[in-house]
Amino acid sequence: MIDVGQQRHPVEPSLERVFWYQHLFQTERGRECLTEHRRELCRLLWNEWSPGWQFDEATFARSAVAFENPDFVDVVIHCYRWLFGLEAGDPALKPLEDRLAQKPAMKVPTVTIDGAIDPLKPGGTAEHARMFVAPHEHRVINAGHNLPQQEPKAFADAVMKVRSWLT
Repeated sequence: MIDVGQQRHPVEPSLERVFWYQHLFQTERGRECLTEHRRELCRLLWNEWSPGWQFDEATFARSAVAFENPDFVDVVIHCYRWLFGLEAGDPALKPLEDRLAQKPAMKVPTVTIDGAIDPLKPGGTAEHARMFVAPHEHRVINAGHNLPQQEPKAFADAVMKVRSWLT
């Protein structure tokens, strides 16, 4: 769960360093970088976010098609600028954002997964367990940030576990 209010404040320096790309996206220089070098930048982030993952070119190419979407750059830039409070969100979603800011209990069955070597979530998210009031299971797998592609079986097993709770 992302705490948007907390995202607008710095974290410890070692983690802040990992977020360099987010800071880059606050400038027009960052927009230009993403526009002109989106494939190279995304590959760099894939490598940094999932250390040790030896994905092949075909795997990356399947995802890289999305980077060519004409809205890709605008959506990415807006997302990070909104996250840091530099751009307004969609006014129609404001009631939902206000509700989520209150951190309501999660009332749907959920399996949460942390990548043990995810540099964006050092220490993981196990402390979020108290927020779940429906069936909940937390798993830690040997992966980085791109869990569905890096460990598809573990990801699918989590989906099937939730499905089993619903049937």
